[in-house]
Amino acid sequence: MRTVTVSEKGQITIPAAVRRKIGISSGDELAVEVRDGEVVLSRVRTISEVAGIFREYAEGRTADWETMRRETEEAVARQVADE
Repeated sequence: MRTVTVSEKGQITIPAAVRRKIGISSGDELAVEVRDGEVVLSRVRTISEVAGIFREYAEGRTADWETMRRETEEAVARQVADE
């Protein structure tokens, strides 16, 4: 576990190793939640990242909505597992 110090302005610096592990960089947006008395930060996906999941469908490779739903769920599950 790593520790950080809160500045007078309430700011913290997220260690580089942690930023690399969850794929965040300067300018990225983070969601901030409180869960069971703990602060939880998570990276907010941009619309272009989410759109990438649907790119092949948008290009007309398939119109099968059930396949698209299943493959999208699998892609999201893989991304969550990687994080």
